[in-house]
Amino acid sequence: DEHKSLMSPCCSKRICNGCDYANFLRELEGNLQRKCPFCRHPVQKSQEQARKNMMERVAASDPVAMCQMGSIRFKHGDYDTAFEYWTKATGLGDVGAHFNLSLLYRKGLGVEKDKKKRLHHLEAAAIGGDHVARNHLAIVEWENGRQERAIKHWI
Repeated sequence: DEHKSLMSPCCSKRICNGCDYANFLRELEGNLQRKCPFCRHPVQKSQEQARKNMMERVAASDPVAMCQMGSIRFKHGDYDTAFEYWTKATGLGDVGAHFNLSLLYRKGLGVEKDKKKRLHHLEAAAIGGDHVARNHLAIVEWENGRQERAIKHWI
């Protein structure tokens, strides 16, 4: 859950807030330099350095970084660029990007509303393990009169 975790801009790995805090306490108690718990790269001291590292990950075709960059562009209202980043990320196998694209097609943000494309990306995200996408897929099934299929998604 991106609301209960953070992404390390150095390696594009997610860590839950509790684990990050535990790692912080370990480093504080041991008087250690603050480092990424995954790649051991020193933690950036500025937002500018974190942004630079993120762009390096994007340039290296990291799907997680591309999905994150798409989310940043989306939050700034730049739906066309968000669409581009998410499309590239889906091509590299990012499940979250599939779900995000389904939302663009549902709302018609930066793209034409398209039920088939929305469903395609929703199914790809659900198959990939995105629980929110699976819930949305269940709602679509329910609204289309396929209650038994919807219930299977919810179970």
